[in-house]
Amino acid sequence: MWRMARPRKPLLSRDRIVEAAGALVDAEGLEAVSTRRLAAALGVSGPSLYNHFRTKDAILEAVADAVSARVDLSMFDAVGGADGDGDEARRGDRGGGARRDWREALHAWAHSYRDALADHPNIVPVLARGPGRRPAGLRLADAVFGAMTEAGWPPAHATRIGALMRYFILGSAVASFARGFVDDEAAYDPVDYPHLGQAHLLAERRREVDEGAFETGLTALLDGLSLQYEALREPRA
Repeated sequence: MWRMARPRKPLLSRDRIVEAAGALVDAEGLEAVSTRRLAAALGVSGPSLYNHFRTKDAILEAVADAVSARVDLSMFDAVGGADGDGDEARRGDRGGGARRDWREALHAWAHSYRDALADHPNIVPVLARGPGRRPAGLRLADAVFGAMTEAGWPPAHATRIGALMRYFILGSAVASFARGFVDDEAAYDPVDYPHLGQAHLLAERRREVDEGAFETGLTALLDGLSLQYEALREPRA
């Protein structure tokens, strides 16, 4: 009996390609991704990549979907209906515990989504195109829409909620507001900018400023949705 020798390098796979492409996007941006660069990083010939992905765009779509797959969706499993009329039974008690308010679920999901994007801001433009055919992206959209309609939102409103939440979360991940100010007090002459006397401190407080802004905006957004929800449920005269 004889045995085939093990390959010196791991066999090429979709996962290896996506991992290498994701690292390149994180380090240098979307424009840095090419079949030549990826092949070199993986130690293979360029054409071998096409056995797994037909185009560079398909690779980037897979990278985006890998990021979407990191978003926690479990909070939507336990979202209860508006009137509590047997929702657990209809869902097969998927949550395995107490029901969750739709607002609470959106709040938890928004933070999970933003956290997933925090280390991968360069892939946001691909995610912003919409889920397309990406499985994880479609599961995300399905979870949000399903939970909102389960909670009593009309389908049209549930669609809009999913859209506006995505706009807000992806927008917050594109860039840092605080990092946009330079750490140089002289750049903010009080003669020209009388209200920016502390602007040079923003960069060193980036996390506090940016996370605080996200929470402030998220709370305001959910407050507004809560008012709409109450108005929709008020009996018409």
